[in-house]
Amino acid sequence: MNSTIQQNLEAVRSRISAAAQDCGRSPEEVTLLAVSKTKPVSAIEEAMAAGQRVFGENYVQEGVSKIQHFAQTPHGAELEWHFIGPLQSNKSRLVAEHFDWIHTIDRVKIAQRLSEQRPAECAPLNVLIQINISDESSKSGIELSELDALAAQVAEMPNLRLRGLMAIPAPEEDPAKQKAVFEQMKQAFLAVKTQYPHIDTLSMGMTHDMAAAITAGSTLVRIGTAIFGARDYGTTS
Repeated sequence: MNSTIQQNLEAVRSRISAAAQDCGRSPEEVTLLAVSKTKPVSAIEEAMAAGQRVFGENYVQEGVSKIQHFAQTPHGAELEWHFIGPLQSNKSRLVAEHFDWIHTIDRVKIAQRLSEQRPAECAPLNVLIQINISDESSKSGIELSELDALAAQVAEMPNLRLRGLMAIPAPEEDPAKQKAVFEQMKQAFLAVKTQYPHIDTLSMGMTHDMAAAITAGSTLVRIGTAIFGARDYGTTS
């Protein structure tokens, strides 16, 4: 019998709690972001029934259609939507108008567009700067050496709120190597926080490496497969 989304969520929350306690942190310091890309509305509803309220989407149109769907439902206002995929300039308005967070800021042009396109009646868009911590040519994100300059520009944009950093390290099976990469991110996070004390979010860690990320100080883990099962690219409803 396949486990249910509720059972999966309970198991993931237990893993987060154990990882936090193992390194002397409170489990409440770690937000669980359920990555619902390619999953149907029914799967999100099942996660909501199990108490999940924070969801991440990678594809703009798919995410917007889900946000609009849930806006019409009784608990829609309780949900928090994070855009966690790479963003093209021509899609920036949709993100600015519908999402609460974006994790993938890696250039000034996109940040400027989001700030200009954020509706006046909305709170500032919460943004994370994406770091290409493993220096992979296939990945988005900036090098650590570029962080200070980009953070300074983003912090000045009126309709954005710089909340921290995000990274997707290269897959690594060795926990010690996972931890070493995450430790680099932690040091970068602490350094940028000295410049901008309101920064509070370090988004790193997925299904296979969340324990190492939490040990290194992650405040938000992005979990899809362990909650919803394998991705289904045949549907984007």
